[in-house]
Amino acid sequence: MLHDLVSSALKAGADAAEAATARRASLAVGVRNTALEEVEREESTDLGLRVFIGKRQATVSSSDLSDATRGRLVERAIAMARLAPEDPYASLAPEELLAHGPHADLDLYDSTDRSAEQLEAAAVAAEAAAMAVPGVSRSEGGDSSWMSSEWQLVTSHGFVGNYRGSVFSVGAGVIAEKDGAMERGGESRSLRHFSDLPSPEEIGQKAGERAVARVGARKIASTTAPVIFENRIATQVLSPLLGAISGPSIARGSSFLKDKLNELVLPQRMDLVDDPFRVRGQGSTPFDDEGVRVEKRNLVEDGRLTTWLLNTSSAAQLGMTSTGHASRGLVGPSGVSAHNVHLTAGEGTLDDLMASAGTGLLITSMFGPSLNGNTGDWSAGVSGFWFENGERAYPVSEVTVAGNLIELYARLQRAGDLEFRNAFNVPSLLFDKVAIAGK
Repeated sequence: MLHDLVSSALKAGADAAEAATARRASLAVGVRNTALEEVEREESTDLGLRVFIGKRQATVSSSDLSDATRGRLVERAIAMARLAPEDPYASLAPEELLAHGPHADLDLYDSTDRSAEQLEAAAVAAEAAAMAVPGVSRSEGGDSSWMSSEWQLVTSHGFVGNYRGSVFSVGAGVIAEKDGAMERGGESRSLRHFSDLPSPEEIGQKAGERAVARVGARKIASTTAPVIFENRIATQVLSPLLGAISGPSIARGSSFLKDKLNELVLPQRMDLVDDPFRVRGQGSTPFDDEGVRVEKRNLVEDGRLTTWLLNTSSAAQLGMTSTGHASRGLVGPSGVSAHNVHLTAGEGTLDDLMASAGTGLLITSMFGPSLNGNTGDWSAGVSGFWFENGERAYPVSEVTVAGNLIELYARLQRAGDLEFRNAFNVPSLLFDKVAIAGK
């Protein structure tokens, strides 16, 4: 079907074309107080077509795959492209960069079938385990889901590729209460293979323990002190770095790291690794969304920034070569995204990091981060624990931390507690001096 669609576009007047399909099936169940609250099921197949006429391009999509609709898609795409403004950087990926098959099997798909009844049982078990933790007073619900997807891409210059993936998830959220004070806590995990998931009971217990540990949170006075970000949420401090090295941001000149290529952006002996080939990785892929070869690379090596994240368009704008980081849906031109990223681990535990800092703030949750993309000025609302003499003293909430990321990254210290939970993973991070706004 995709080959025929591309051929039809060429016959209708396109100089080049690419067609893609995205197939998805999912089932999600939510419960509250052991009662079934929601069931959502989705099955969809969507088709996208992008055509080029000279330096003009247009994209169209449809969920109707009939012959008649495909014919209208081609007509509409050609008509739109002829009216579109010229984009000097619009093109398919260069042929010499294409990831022609056979492609690596990254074990991203698990065919395990999970029924609505099985998902409901897992959600109930997670919720029950959370509610069983002493101090937990009410449930915000348990949930469990399953999803499978398949992506296929065909281009007029000879690329053909497809791969499948799956995701299994379980989570729970609860509220703990003491002396009229209430705090929320939750835990969820999502993994490619069902057999890799922790048990619902383990996930629920962790959710309950987090809620109970937060009860009695205090406000603290504004100060400047060492701040530690727990590994589970520390990615939110480093994620602006990935946005700042994306090719489109660099091409626009709207990045606080635009002048930092080949310069130190992290302390020496630290590597930020991007690995598209990690087996069962949530960001793994055998090729990017333009069909370009992907490779494992150090985005930051020994503290030094080595590359931008480039798709075909941004690479052309910068006079460089695509790095295989194109990311797109079925509508619109490609964007940019990384694959599986992790910051290499340091040494010691989270407790060791607190011991080295002495007194400060351990952050375990974050919300509402704000970033000035041009300067790197950053702030976020946080909660967690105040620690003294390397030991947790009491929980804290309603706190804001702020600083300039260029300066903060230069003083970053890390623990050895790297865990591969998601597509982006880092160990716990310590910054020796951060502005803290409290009461």
